[in-house]
Amino acid sequence: MPPINISIDITHILGLCLKRIQHARVILLGSLPNRCLLCQQRIDQTGYQQLFPNQVLTGVCQVCLAASLYQHEVCLGCGREIALLQAYCGKCLKQEPNYVVAPCSYHQGLGPVIAAIKYQQQCAPLNAITQQLACRIALLIKHGIIRRPQVLIPVPLHPNRLRQRGFNQAWLIAKELSLLTNIPLDDRCLIRIVDTLPQTGLAGKQRRKNCHGAFALQPNMTYQRVALIDDVVTTGTTVDEIAGLFSLQFIHVQTWCLARAEAPGLLD
Repeated sequence: MPPINISIDITHILGLCLKRIQHARVILLGSLPNRCLLCQQRIDQTGYQQLFPNQVLTGVCQVCLAASLYQHEVCLGCGREIALLQAYCGKCLKQEPNYVVAPCSYHQGLGPVIAAIKYQQQCAPLNAITQQLACRIALLIKHGIIRRPQVLIPVPLHPNRLRQRGFNQAWLIAKELSLLTNIPLDDRCLIRIVDTLPQTGLAGKQRRKNCHGAFALQPNMTYQRVALIDDVVTTGTTVDEIAGLFSLQFIHVQTWCLARAEAPGLLD
């Protein structure tokens, strides 16, 4: 009896297995204790997985998340409230500072949660806030406010700081954004060559001195448009220092972050 030739589509089978694993993961995570870090209420998943399939909302509930996002358009230069969806307010239009794209203000709700990601290794809300950042990016690209970059570049830590902390939150954000946007991640072209002091608590002049000469780029890069990824942008000293290096190679830079900490009084 001749042997029976059975053709098996391995790729199809692996795809089905992956979907079942993802579905099982969602069910498992959804069944675990899951409370909002802000209001301490149980996080309801109703409707969330329709927006983000195979994702479980963790760390922050839908109510607190929605309340903390920008409720108006903001200037990509300074973060000031503006009436229309556009890049700059009138003041920034004269100077055209680097674009900073964020879904929310650090001062209006999510600041403690984002700080906990860096300082307490509490990464539960990272994916949810990054998803909101991805939605904001998609909106700005759709309306031609920003251009889609060729690559995502996380702001690096010095090896000493990386060993001390154990992870780079900017890299984690960039990795999730890469999955959401299908933009590749490059964590080798930019390095931190000086183990600087933490920026927290430093005045503007001290921040600039602290960051000066702290980074280096690989020579002869082939990118024309890049997005720097960080958790929070405050004075913009760090990203401006890095942007200067890219400008020397005629590379356009924008910054994507989970939140921006606007200047005092700007939101009053």
